[in-house]
Amino acid sequence: MLDIIEMRRDLHRHPELGFTEFRTATIVVETLRSLGYEVIYGRDAIDGPSRRGLPSEEVLDHAYERAIKNGANPQIAEQMKGGYTGVVGILRGSEPGPTLAFRFDMDALPIKESTDQQHVPQAEGFISQFNGNMHACAHDGHTTIGLGVAEALSKQKLKGTIKLIFQPAEEGVRGAYAMVEKGMLDDVDYLFCAHLGCDVPTGQVHGGTQGYLATTKLAVQFHGVASHAGADPEKGNNALLGAATAMLNIHAIPRFSTGDTRINVGVLEGGTAANIIPEHARMIVETRSESEETNRDLEQRVRRIIEHSAGMHELTYEIEVAGGAIPITCDPDMVELANEAARDAAGVHTVPEQMAYSTGSEDASYMVRRVQEHGGKATYMIVGASNPVPHHHPRFDIEEESLHIGIDVFRRIAERLLQAE
Repeated sequence: MLDIIEMRRDLHRHPELGFTEFRTATIVVETLRSLGYEVIYGRDAIDGPSRRGLPSEEVLDHAYERAIKNGANPQIAEQMKGGYTGVVGILRGSEPGPTLAFRFDMDALPIKESTDQQHVPQAEGFISQFNGNMHACAHDGHTTIGLGVAEALSKQKLKGTIKLIFQPAEEGVRGAYAMVEKGMLDDVDYLFCAHLGCDVPTGQVHGGTQGYLATTKLAVQFHGVASHAGADPEKGNNALLGAATAMLNIHAIPRFSTGDTRINVGVLEGGTAANIIPEHARMIVETRSESEETNRDLEQRVRRIIEHSAGMHELTYEIEVAGGAIPITCDPDMVELANEAARDAAGVHTVPEQMAYSTGSEDASYMVRRVQEHGGKATYMIVGASNPVPHHHPRFDIEEESLHIGIDVFRRIAERLLQAE
């Protein structure tokens, strides 16, 4: 029987960023196989050209070697080289029936974890061992819940098919799209996704969520000409100045009457010294809106500003779509089914009728959309987990009781939809 708490703590000790979840994904493969699941992973589970914001080869190679040194199964990890870290576990029931999918994300964040003794992972010895990376958004808990659900369902008599989807690179909204493009959702009749925490206390569950925003993440490179800033400043083309011009004008884009919008230049960097005209600059910008159409409009305005800012300073530029998401519309009957399952789950004391509300973005939205386009139904749940600080904070942690609640909720959903006579 899986030790759920130790599993979560082991994953917390070894946080891996998006598309570098080599150790985490090999553990998922090994665990699923031990429970009798058919397992699809590596290039068979994720479409290479559709991956967004893929790390450099140097970063991928370093993360791969680190994973092997920290116990990743080399035979399994070999099939994931280059950032193919998606995993799908399939369990076929004893009778024909619908296909039910549960989705769990696996990646961590580039945050240095707190060493404050009041921080439970530090006090109890499961703080991150990978300096500068940490699980600050509960994905270690999500992966653990997924494996706990796999174990619970392996003992059930079910009709139809269970698909457990373990997704890389949710942070930056990058990994789900590539799994969708590989066809991993095309046969799914029902899809349930969930997040721990999100300002919901342990013991409270919401069967659906509303408010998630459409978003586009753009990584921009500006290229100019270097020269001596004192002797020949007019011979240079300042890439950093062009990027700064773009940044200021991007933030001057007006608000919209067609829906709430957000815009942010989160990274702006370039240059090497005070006496050198910078020949290169890098910018990462995101747009968000409650309206998919408005978000597309925002993105086009950003692209025009980048083009003309580069032109003003005689620069060349490239724009890469590094991530994206769309709004989520939950199917009401799936929300109610999830609420019914939660009401019966151990440890749950509150199941509000209203859906949870969030103005973040979530790339499971592409999975939800694909299932609904094919005639299926889906919802995105929130499983409460009391946190001492907000998500993405160096002292983020979850109440581990929430892991058992999450497993029980998912198990009961499967029983309601696929229970054999």
